[in-house]
Amino acid sequence: MSPEKIKVLQVNKLYFPHIGGVEKVVQDVAEGLKDRVNMKVLVCSNKGKARIENINGVEVNRAGSFGIYFSMPLSLSFFPKLRQLSADRDILHFHTPFPLGDAAYFLSGFKGKVIVWWHSDIVRQKKMMKLYEPLMYKFLKRADCIIVATEGHINGSRYLAQFRDKCIIIPYGVNIDSFTHINSKTAIPAVQQDNRAKKVLFIGRLIYYKGVDVLLDAFSRVQGAQLYIAGDGPLRQQLENQASSLGISGKVHFLGRQSDENIKALLNDCDIFVLPSVANSEAFGIVQIEAMACSKPVINTSLPTGVPYVSIHGQTGLTVPPGNAEALAAAMQRLIDNDAERTEMGIRAKERVYKHFTMEKMLDSVYKLYADIMK
Repeated sequence: MSPEKIKVLQVNKLYFPHIGGVEKVVQDVAEGLKDRVNMKVLVCSNKGKARIENINGVEVNRAGSFGIYFSMPLSLSFFPKLRQLSADRDILHFHTPFPLGDAAYFLSGFKGKVIVWWHSDIVRQKKMMKLYEPLMYKFLKRADCIIVATEGHINGSRYLAQFRDKCIIIPYGVNIDSFTHINSKTAIPAVQQDNRAKKVLFIGRLIYYKGVDVLLDAFSRVQGAQLYIAGDGPLRQQLENQASSLGISGKVHFLGRQSDENIKALLNDCDIFVLPSVANSEAFGIVQIEAMACSKPVINTSLPTGVPYVSIHGQTGLTVPPGNAEALAAAMQRLIDNDAERTEMGIRAKERVYKHFTMEKMLDSVYKLYADIMK
């Protein structure tokens, strides 16, 4: 008779089809480990009634929600739902920061093992943090283990230093094979291509901490390249106006939100990937390892988070100070002008993904943690 599978409930704000780095990690763990553990997921609806879905073989429970406010779902049914679903679970695996999840835990009566995956500090909502901080510290103190993706998540956090002894590093992973054998010819419309120019690519939401305004400022100083911006967000019109005022509209292309397949095609087709983030809300940048899996050098920023731990300065790309348009321009121009260096960095980038950031390594590490914590 085979041993009974460990029963796990992953808890997060939202889930697929909502697009976000954390949501992708929750989905990857759920689908990647569903055959090794008894896996369920609890999240909130973006807005609307509660429902239960089966997504790719995973039971996903969505608590009803009044909507998203200050990046947080407002849900009352989440509290009884966590109590109900946790009743037979061995492990609750929370993805944080998630104030609603912390509060619901303390009302759940759960006595089993608690794992927290700390994805980033809350940076902007300072008033909310004053209210949330005592609850957050209480929850982190209760956790049996805290997962972080890099050493930088601990060193750069305002909150994790005192919990360093219970932190374990599990880097995010990607399925490298899914980024190969891609037809990149359909990603960029032919009318937007200049065959003589190098292709510089940014992918992400057009929000404050991504630093796209700095990227545009920097790109206005660059020669011999076209910039492709894939993604949408509240700053899009402002950024398009900025490109126009800088006189670079002809070589900057706003592609809007793209499908997963088009994202992969864009990454394969570009020459340089840029992640110009300017605030600690960018704690890792999973899109970095996606670009690296496609053998592309990455230009990132020296934030005190996990970002510069992913692509290494001088090896797999270049790292510049956040918010420094002059340094960013110089880094782009260097890689645009030096074909051999750019190619060599791209080769080393893919090697680094194979060594540290594969999906298999991430899933095996999470499963080992589940098994170890139950001993």
